[in-house]
Amino acid sequence: MTTAKNLPDHVEKYGESSLFTEQTVPRKLLSDHHLKPGVWGRLCVSSGALEFVIPGTPEQMHTISENEHLVIEPEQVHFVRPLGAVEFKIEFYR
Repeated sequence: MTTAKNLPDHVEKYGESSLFTEQTVPRKLLSDHHLKPGVWGRLCVSSGALEFVIPGTPEQMHTISENEHLVIEPEQVHFVRPLGAVEFKIEFYR
């Protein structure tokens, strides 16, 4: 599975996480997890860099840098890996 470039036109934002750092990122985001059916995510990095990893064979890794974002599809198994000092949040859409 690859990552989507943009959110679908029909979704609307309904929430977002707090701003996380490499020290405050919740443990569950560092291991395999997924969004619920029908829920899309937008991973937004405000400073530093973060790896977004889709486990599998082969494993897919995407580096998201300052002022970049990545769309997370519903039910897509993934985890994140901070690359040093980072600040990021996740926006949620349905």
